[in-house]
Amino acid sequence: MLKKLAVICCILAITSMSEAKELANRLGVGVKQNVSLGLPELAAVYYPYSDLAVAGGLGIDTEKDQSRFSFNAAVRRIVFKEDNMNFYMGGSVGIVNFEVAGEKESGFELNALFGAEFFFTGLDSLGFTFEGGVGVISADDVRFRTIANSPFSAGIIFYF
Repeated sequence: MLKKLAVICCILAITSMSEAKELANRLGVGVKQNVSLGLPELAAVYYPYSDLAVAGGLGIDTEKDQSRFSFNAAVRRIVFKEDNMNFYMGGSVGIVNFEVAGEKESGFELNALFGAEFFFTGLDSLGFTFEGGVGVISADDVRFRTIANSPFSAGIIFYF
């Protein structure tokens, strides 16, 4: 009987270590970087379901003759789960405003993204993200571009 109990405990311990990160009904707050302006943003991510998230960011810099502003909202869908990492795809839409030598420009940005959020073992509530994809930004003119953010510029999020 003791051997059976030991085997069951070992199996439960191994399977609990190999589960993907579960984020359903969790709110995360942290920082990320706006991909078109290179502006640091305060970020929030909420997972109403285990594989679907809504996210947003707000960045402000009021430097004289160089001001920048960004606000965006995004949707993410987890398409692949791995130990301590979730791979997602999604999109974001936002508004941007920036000033160059006193000339203000306003417009929108639209991005199609893929990314991953990973968690270190023992730091189950701290997520590091990286993202890539394609986007379009419209301010004075329309610009198409590719996107690539490293883990520390894309985001660091703490989940409650």
